Amino acid sequence: MASARGIRSPYTRQVRLVIARCSVDYAGRLSAHLPLATRLLMIKGDGSLLVHSDGGSYKPLNWMSPPCTLETVDPDDEQRAAGVAAVWKVTHRKTADQLIVSIHEVLHDSSHELGVDPGLVKDGVEAHLQQLLAEQIELLGEGHRLVRREYMTAIGPVDILATDATGASVAVELKRRGDIDGVEQLTRYLELMNRDPRLAPVTGVFAAQEIKPQARVLAEDRGIRCVVLDYDAMRGIDSGHARLF
Repeated sequence: MASARGIRSPYTRQVRLVIARCSVDYAGRLSAHLPLATRLLMIKGDGSLLVHSDGGSYKPLNWMSPPCTLETVDPDDEQRAAGVAAVWKVTHRKTADQLIVSIHEVLHDSSHELGVDPGLVKDGVEAHLQQLLAEQIELLGEGHRLVRREYMTAIGPVDILATDATGASVAVELKRRGDIDGVEQLTRYLELMNRDPRLAPVTGVFAAQEIKPQARVLAEDRGIRCVVLDYDAMRGIDSGHARLF
């Protein structure tokens, strides 16, 4: 018997941790297979499902980003004969990509309320980058205009809201070093902002002093433009290095 439910919305702050012997298959624009092993399955309050191993630091082996739906189904006869006790099918609502987790044995299953997240407190450089980019908004392109800094959404403030040469809205997320987490954060902001008819359509700009290759690939796949910022040049200090967007 199958049961379907939406993975928790980004407004909830509960995380579910499952340690299980499982195999994982991703089917969609890309295909990937993780053979049977003991792994950590994390369902986060933002709606994402992540598959972690003991290695790899913070980076998951595979994941599904929101919006998506988690469906728990009984294994078929062939799967049951192979030792599968349950199957999770996680389907992305927009792309129909699927993350299929075949669970053989659950070793731990717990849920934890995390409370209200105050969000990331930016360090001095990030705060100064935001101020400088607001003053030099044309670095995003000719015709861009500042609307405001710290534009508030239901899940936190976007660093900068601007408009482009056509008058369309642009949301900017700023980091010192841009990684995948920053792209995910901007993706959530864009999803919410594009529901507002006063702003939509809203495009995204991921701006940082340094952007990691994986973050750039993910951003470009989601239609988010990447901009590398020269902090010294923005402060009026000649670094001696040319930078390109």
